[in-house]
Amino acid sequence: MNILLHICCAPCAIFPIEGLRKEGHEAAGFFYNPNVHPYSEYKKRRAAAEKYALEAGLSVTSSDYDIENWFQHIAYNEAPKNRCPVCWRLRMERAAKFAKTSEFDAFTTTLLGSPYQDHGIVKKICEDMAKQVDIKFYYKDFRPGFREAHDKARSKGIYCQSYCGCVFSEKERLEK
Repeated sequence: MNILLHICCAPCAIFPIEGLRKEGHEAAGFFYNPNVHPYSEYKKRRAAAEKYALEAGLSVTSSDYDIENWFQHIAYNEAPKNRCPVCWRLRMERAAKFAKTSEFDAFTTTLLGSPYQDHGIVKKICEDMAKQVDIKFYYKDFRPGFREAHDKARSKGIYCQSYCGCVFSEKERLEK
């Protein structure tokens, strides 16, 4: 299959890309993360994704920053149990639509590799988006490769962030 991988960050893309290729799939990346704040952090993550893509021979499309759209969706949903699913849905909808219009066979996401995200909810959102957009969702639990991929990223000098990305997650991290 030709699979579009939504990329939240470069370190989280390593294990899924390696796995998809080992399974014989073609893969390309899609970097869409309007949640990342501040803009300087967004630029670091995007540059890291582009650096990894170049090293891995991976085609990656980056969508617009679009933070205004993200804030419109998050307004009055600031609590983590509310905002995270809204954020995931926003990003998965864009990824699924891009995959469909770009004639990919399926889409998936690096969010399925993070031990910090609610795996079940992310999976359900992807399944919903697949039905809504009429494209396959390629499901794989990428969590087993999370630590190894992040170790590889650090050894290659690829930027590894210390929070999910949004202003709320940064505040929560700093308050701990």
